[in-house]
Amino acid sequence: MKTINGKLIATKLNSNLKSKVSYLKKKHKIQPKLVVILVGKNPASEVYVRNKSIKAAEVGIKSVIKRLDAKITEEEILKLISIYNQDNEIDGILVQLPIPMHIRSEKVIDSISFEKDVDGFNSKNIGLLALGRPHVIPCTPLGCLKLLQEELNLSGKDVIIIGRSNIVGKPLSLLLTSENATVTLAHSKTKNLKNLCRNKDVIIAATGIPKMVKKDWVNNKSIIIDVGINQILDNNKNKILVGDVDFASVFSKVKAITPVPGGVGPMTIHCLLQNTFDLALKRRNIKEV
Repeated sequence: MKTINGKLIATKLNSNLKSKVSYLKKKHKIQPKLVVILVGKNPASEVYVRNKSIKAAEVGIKSVIKRLDAKITEEEILKLISIYNQDNEIDGILVQLPIPMHIRSEKVIDSISFEKDVDGFNSKNIGLLALGRPHVIPCTPLGCLKLLQEELNLSGKDVIIIGRSNIVGKPLSLLLTSENATVTLAHSKTKNLKNLCRNKDVIIAATGIPKMVKKDWVNNKSIIIDVGINQILDNNKNKILVGDVDFASVFSKVKAITPVPGGVGPMTIHCLLQNTFDLALKRRNIKEV
């Protein structure tokens, strides 16, 4: 058994990206720019956005956080995105989810130009991903793919994804199918879920249910990618972060597993920065750096 160190892999990839950003600045006088729109004061979102901003600065990408009042109207946010779509200095636009209930998130995401949709959630980008010719790949699924590619050749492998969200499960199933994996897309209501998992080469847990995947769900060839990040209380009533997999019980049995935290999270942020860089190149028809 081994821990897949997402933090270490992301650090290595970010170092390589930093060199490319530096070269882009020197040769083309271009600094990729990311705008993150944060609506309201969700504490978890504040942490995520701050981490993204710190990592962007480390690799040389300019990031701007646009904070908006929770009472902003849908029309106002759509108008702001329209301005950003037309701003040639901006390469990536991200709306940090969740957003207040009175604003339709799908309407907001689809208003972002697909050429600046750094999260890859725009319906056109999801459609292109489904067709096997993606323009930009959603960050968490791409991070999961990069982690898996560190461990095995996915071609012909049996993979189960538990969780069918538009952010992780569905796009990840498309992405892994394009890598010639045989993919089962399951969810919390799937019958005989434990039995479906037992013989899989790869198990990806993305349900938001703490410690759902237990030791008797896995085998000794299993590679586990734990996308979940849940805050629970330990036996001493202290808040701790855990994944969707019962890490302590499965660790001794499986071939490899990502920890929480320190697994998928750092890779998601790396992929956000890589997407920003890639979109900066594509918008300017720069083929390679």
